[in-house]
Amino acid sequence: MSDLDRQIEQLRRCEIITEREVRALCDKAREILVEESNVQRVDAPVTICGDIHGQFYDMKELFKVGDDCPQTNYLFMGDFVDRGFFSVETFLLLLALKVRYPDRITLIRGNHESRQITQVYGFYDECLRKFGSVNVWRYCTEIFDYLSLSAIIEDKIFCVHGGLSPSISTLDQIRIINRQQEVPHEGAMCDLLWSDPEDIDGWGLSPRGAGYLFGGDIVSNFNRTNNLELICRAHQLIMEGYKPMFNDTLVTVWSAPNYCYRCGNVAAILQFDENLNRNYKIFEAAPQDARGIPAKRPQPDYFL
Repeated sequence: MSDLDRQIEQLRRCEIITEREVRALCDKAREILVEESNVQRVDAPVTICGDIHGQFYDMKELFKVGDDCPQTNYLFMGDFVDRGFFSVETFLLLLALKVRYPDRITLIRGNHESRQITQVYGFYDECLRKFGSVNVWRYCTEIFDYLSLSAIIEDKIFCVHGGLSPSISTLDQIRIINRQQEVPHEGAMCDLLWSDPEDIDGWGLSPRGAGYLFGGDIVSNFNRTNNLELICRAHQLIMEGYKPMFNDTLVTVWSAPNYCYRCGNVAAILQFDENLNRNYKIFEAAPQDARGIPAKRPQPDYFL
C-alpha cells in the first residue's frame, strides 16, 4: 500500500496525518490544480455536492448515499471548511482523493476557502488546536488559491459556489481571471463565490456585504449567451437539501445536514447520468453513535 493510500485510509477514519505529510500532500495537489482551468471541464456521469463545512461524519453519510470515490465521479462546489468540528480531516481527505484520483474528483473554491474567513469561522483555530502550529493552516490556505473557480459539465451545466457577476457575461471572461490570490472583496472572482439568486429582476445589493443578488432574467441571459441548460450552485442553506429556481434553470444544492449541528435540515447531492438526466438524493445527518468526539487541545510542544 502506498503512503497516499495509507493516508486516505487514516483520514477516512477521521484520524489526522502528520504536518510533514500534509505539506507533501499540498505540494502534490498544487501540481495538479495549477493545470486546471478557471472553468474546469467535467465529464458526465458525475455527482454534484454543495457545502460540507467540516461536518466529516455527515460527509461519510454522503459517500454512503452516493458511493465512494473513485467508484463515483464527484464535483464538490466549495466550503469544505469552517463551522464544523472536523474541517482539517474533511479538507485533507478530499485533497488526498484529488491527488489519488485527479480525474474522478473536482474541487472548486467556495467563499470559505479564504485566509480571512477561516480565521473567523473555525478552520484556523482547529489547525492550531490539532497540530500545535499554524503551518497546516498555511499549507491549506495556499492550496485554496489554486482551486478552480467553477466547472462545466459536458458544456451544458455550469457549476459555481455562489453565483453570477455583473462583470461577467461569458465563460471566457471567467477563464482569464487570475485566480491565484486571496478572494478579493469585490469584482468578478468575489461575485462568483458570494452571489445569490433571488426572486427579483436584474441585480440587487447582497445582504452578505459581498457579491450580488441576481434574478431569473440574469440567469436566462447568461444561460442563453453561453448555451447552458442549468446553473448548479451551493452557498445557501436549503432546509430540503436542494431548491430549483427560475423554471429549473438554476438549482442550489446543500450537502451539510443538520447544519452547525442544530439547523435540523436534510442535505442533498445531485447525480447526473451520462445523458445529463438528474437524480437528487436526500440524506440526513450521521446518527450520534457514528460520530467521533471533537479532539481536545493537544499540549503545546514546550510542555513535552
